[in-house]
Amino acid sequence: EADLSGLDLRNADLALYAAKGNGRGCYRFFSESLLEVAEDRRVLEDDLRDALARDQLSLFYQPVVCTRTSSVTGVEALIRWHHPVRGMISPAVFIPIAEEANLIDSLGEWIIRKACDDAVQWPGAIRVAVNVSPVQFANETLPTIIMSALATSGLPANRLELELTEGVFLSESAETDKMFSALKGL
Repeated sequence: EADLSGLDLRNADLALYAAKGNGRGCYRFFSESLLEVAEDRRVLEDDLRDALARDQLSLFYQPVVCTRTSSVTGVEALIRWHHPVRGMISPAVFIPIAEEANLIDSLGEWIIRKACDDAVQWPGAIRVAVNVSPVQFANETLPTIIMSALATSGLPANRLELELTEGVFLSESAETDKMFSALKGL
């Protein structure tokens, strides 16, 4: 019977998650690089928790152009994180961390509110599209958050588009149908 210390269990756990990340039927041995990656991820998670308060997150808007008229019909909101030490951090890095650390709901709410606040100041009927993750979509408070963001900003509901990833459709259920109905009702 092996007597494993806390460090041994942590190291085994890191190797297990690295093996799972590589797919089925493989294994990984613990290495210091696994520990470095895990520690870096933990630090990023801690920094992300405070990023909103430190005004490090920004929205940039990518135009959506009608090919027939060459006119801008809308924009897509893209979140960016400017870390004070690391510089720009890709959403491909920090969004999965936000989802795993249960930060995606507060981050998503900030994006929706900021996009509505910005869009209401634009001329004409330009629409703003905001990506909604499967985690956000599963949150029953999403319609209330959207309603509040629209009411607070004064943005007409028809100028806000919600872009849903394929993951939303993988778990079609009564809850999914109910959420679609609630959002369409807005």
